[in-house]
Amino acid sequence: MSTISVEKRTERGKKLKELRSQGKIPAVFYGPKDNSEAITLSRSEFDSLLSKEGESSVVTLKGDDIEKDVLIQDIQTHPVTQFVEHVDFYVIDKTKKVEVSVPIEFVGESPAVKSLGGTLIKVLHELDIKVLPTDIPHEINVDVSELNDFESVIYARDLKLPEEVELMTNPDETVVFAEEPREEEPEETEEPASIDDIERVGEEDTEESSSEDSEGSEEESE
Repeated sequence: MSTISVEKRTERGKKLKELRSQGKIPAVFYGPKDNSEAITLSRSEFDSLLSKEGESSVVTLKGDDIEKDVLIQDIQTHPVTQFVEHVDFYVIDKTKKVEVSVPIEFVGESPAVKSLGGTLIKVLHELDIKVLPTDIPHEINVDVSELNDFESVIYARDLKLPEEVELMTNPDETVVFAEEPREEEPEETEEPASIDDIERVGEEDTEESSSEDSEGSEEESE
């Protein structure tokens, strides 16, 4: 279990911008028995945690008379820079199961893709599970080598989960399948005009001009 150093925070509103410029992330933690508490933590320490363990790991917040085992509840990022701007932590009870979303890791190679030229279509990228906080897996592996043809589909119910993990995603949800290669439609090309068409167009132009000339002559005579 990883530990992150935290400090209690009194800054609010516009002052949070200054905190972020100092390499800190404003955050809060709360839980069934804990009122919301404002804290700050190191951006570099938090980024390192995410890259190593992901968002579904149990973390211990420690510092300023604080020691709480938490899960990451929510991460807010800047729309342009994608820097983490705020984090919500949820205080957990290690003896009670929690519902979390765990990333799916696709492993192996599908024969339908390798040999038949298909495309691997990944429908789900996370799986909802219920488990004790200490048993939360970092990811769920899905072996796509079972996709032998274009009729093969891996559903959520097909995944091999540890005994202590309870599936919360709809069992009939499609996780991944192989799609047949699409046939390229031939480009439509305009057929060149035939000699008959050219002659007909010329004849029509001549008839129209002759008609206009005759009408003009009648008007002049009147």
